[in-house]
Amino acid sequence: MSLMRYLLSTLVFISAFSAPVLANDYFNNILSIIEPPHSHTSIIATNLISGETIFQKNADTLLLPASTMKLLTAVGATSVLGKEFRYQTQFFSHYPIANGVIDGDLYIKFSGDPTLKLSDFREVFKQLSDQGLHKISGNVYLVGETNEQLQAPGWVWDDLGICYAAPVSSFIINRNCIHAELKAKLASSKSQLSMPSYLPVSIENTAVFDKTENNPFCELSLTRLASNQFNLSGCFPGSKSLKLAIAITDPSLFAQQSLAQLFKSNQIKLKGSVYLNGNLPKYRSLIASHESAPLKDIVKTMLVKSDNLIADSLLKELGRTIYGAPGSFSKGALALKEVLVRDGVALDYAQIIDGSGLSRYNLLSARQLSQVLNLIYKDTRFDYIIDSLPISGISGTLKYKTSFNKPPLKQHILAKTGSMQGVDNLAGFIRAKAIDDTLFVIMENGQSPIEKKEQLAPFSALFLQSMMDKPLMPSVDTSGSISSSK
Repeated sequence: MSLMRYLLSTLVFISAFSAPVLANDYFNNILSIIEPPHSHTSIIATNLISGETIFQKNADTLLLPASTMKLLTAVGATSVLGKEFRYQTQFFSHYPIANGVIDGDLYIKFSGDPTLKLSDFREVFKQLSDQGLHKISGNVYLVGETNEQLQAPGWVWDDLGICYAAPVSSFIINRNCIHAELKAKLASSKSQLSMPSYLPVSIENTAVFDKTENNPFCELSLTRLASNQFNLSGCFPGSKSLKLAIAITDPSLFAQQSLAQLFKSNQIKLKGSVYLNGNLPKYRSLIASHESAPLKDIVKTMLVKSDNLIADSLLKELGRTIYGAPGSFSKGALALKEVLVRDGVALDYAQIIDGSGLSRYNLLSARQLSQVLNLIYKDTRFDYIIDSLPISGISGTLKYKTSFNKPPLKQHILAKTGSMQGVDNLAGFIRAKAIDDTLFVIMENGQSPIEKKEQLAPFSALFLQSMMDKPLMPSVDTSGSISSSK
């Protein structure tokens, strides 16, 4: 018998010898047992068929949303850009290709596509080569926004060196992230760092391995320097290799140096050099382009993988579309709030800083998140978003989450997680034959790391089990009469 089933059976036994238990009493009794004693919690649950609020507690308290913020971004981007929107990376020249030569300069217009890879450039260059292009007589200019805000206010400084918080720019190649591996040397505490040699990044490594694991203060430290240079120091316990995902510091320089490297090994010879430029020439011809996947696919990746770079790139694109270039976090946040309010979401007192939820300055209530979910459920423009959510025990951030990968929750929860230090939120839907479609938001802030390690199951999982396992009981309808509900 699961812990929750044991708790429920205890409550059912008690209620059998007492007055009938109303819905609020039932859930309050449950919460008296499962609610974390040191956290701030907020809950709202709604029957989507009847529209009845099943239960709510602290539903208007503003808390850190973490990655549940991506639900707002998905709705805002879909509303403004449309499901079929695609990022475009465009290639221009002064004159069309003639006799296999571009007689002058090549301009590559970046669009902030968070999915753009170096292999996409190889593919475009191959297509141009197949069309006969073999030489560019001038320079290559990479065109994008200058003096960009690469991180939003409220991002934690020690997140910035990892790809979880890669810089958000109009210049994005390979997610503005590099991958490396730290290995222990034989018969030594020293380490060896390996990464692809073609990457235009420099990492000075002085890190060591604590193979005996006797050092209680053993930890790695990554120092971010200018021009995509880093210093890796400190120690790592044990002797197993460690995979590293390091966020670059200068996206435009990374793009410039990456494409300069690509031209050295390409069949298309470049006479000049690769430079950065903020503007396209007045007279130009489009000679090639690369398109991203449609927005509906990008949003699915964002929600399933909780992809921060996609979320904040979409936020900037939203601001750029509504208020004009350059794109920025402030424009995007204002645009997102404007769009959601227009669609009926009451965002009074809410604070939106970014699109990913990384910022510690974001503030949302459970009720506001529930209004976004209700909009997703009822408005056909957003119905694809439900099918893009992680499914408990099946996909994304809910595939392996404790208690969500086994009955009764497995396969029945479609929801966006929102986790960071001290935060464990969940917002989404219950779909099961035994109950009506149900919308829920469960927010927990101020979570103790110690308490998290000690808990048998997440608070959200226990509460959702109580909703799915609850027995027949009376509840009060709007006319004041007593009716039975499941």
